[in-house]
Amino acid sequence: MLVVALEQAVAAPLASRHLADLGARVIKLERTDGGDFARSYDHAVRGLASHFVWLNRGKESVALDLKTDSGRDVLRRLLRRADVFMHNLGPGAVERLGFGAEELRARHPRLIVCTMSGYGSTGPYRDKRAYDLLVQSEAGLVTVTGTPEHPAKAGIPVADIASGMYAFANILAALLHRERTGEGTAFEVTMLEALVEWMGHPLYVAEHTGEDPPRAGLSHPVIAPYDAYPTADGHEVVIGIQNDREWVRLAGEVLGRPELATHPDYATNIARVRNREAVDAAVAEAMSKLGVVDAIRALDDARIASARLNAVSEVLDHPQLAARDRWRQTNTPVGDVRALRSAVEPVGESPMGPVPDLGQHTDSVLVELGFGSEDIAALRRDGVIA
Repeated sequence: MLVVALEQAVAAPLASRHLADLGARVIKLERTDGGDFARSYDHAVRGLASHFVWLNRGKESVALDLKTDSGRDVLRRLLRRADVFMHNLGPGAVERLGFGAEELRARHPRLIVCTMSGYGSTGPYRDKRAYDLLVQSEAGLVTVTGTPEHPAKAGIPVADIASGMYAFANILAALLHRERTGEGTAFEVTMLEALVEWMGHPLYVAEHTGEDPPRAGLSHPVIAPYDAYPTADGHEVVIGIQNDREWVRLAGEVLGRPELATHPDYATNIARVRNREAVDAAVAEAMSKLGVVDAIRALDDARIASARLNAVSEVLDHPQLAARDRWRQTNTPVGDVRALRSAVEPVGESPMGPVPDLGQHTDSVLVELGFGSEDIAALRRDGVIA
């Protein structure tokens, strides 16, 4: 399965990396002047960018100038062999290059074309540039994230990730459709539509109450108790009560206050939300007398959902990830680094492919496409490849 990915940043690279993890051959087309700009976001991974290492293992990198006739000829040759063509360039960019979805589908009826963008090819926002923070803002996510005093964006690029996962799912569905019918297809995935889909709960609240959901920090606007509570040893434990039966167990077995289970101010979730401050004070008092290990044990024994409030550095050695063998070594231009296995598991063992250097596979792919050594030298001399 050959995937040609004209991609950059996060959204499309995430989708194509999942395809690579499942065993597809992914040829990543990059600019000759530095490649995917995610390569220069930071130098956290021994000189390499953390985003790029995360999103681009298992791919072949071809550095190609598509503004040249020769560069576009290389892409046309690749697309004759491709099963999937995906891209997330700026609005109208591939159309100006002559690789719009309609033209490609006319030339290659079995090709699957996935176009990714911020807002889509129609509508008043079609020409707007889109980055993760901007889409989080347009989708309303920022207004329901953070504390009552301060809105906040999500700490990871959720708009990119949402659209990347929907692109991945749509490509798999399109491949299944082609397997059954022999026909390719073209479709769009937008960051706004993907993220708004994830906004289901607050959207329904706003539509049916006429009010915007409040920001609640780590707590929940319609559930209590649901928050992080400090323990005696300086850690924090997160507790989430989902129903009144759990509240009865929490009050009697952990808080040591069984009378709260039936008190009319606390017996139902609606009452607890109305009296959230008193509920949180009772839970906080109990947690403040225990170390985090003892607190988690007491909550587990009472069958209460809980978690440690971990720093990112603590997740690196999470015992559950270790027990389930989630870490592997993957090769990069600076040597092997540790990487998480994909949550999308292939059928059978699939090796975790290396992270490519810029243009590492340009020559080998051109040879495969029928270019001779003199042709390749001429393309390099003319700046078409790097």
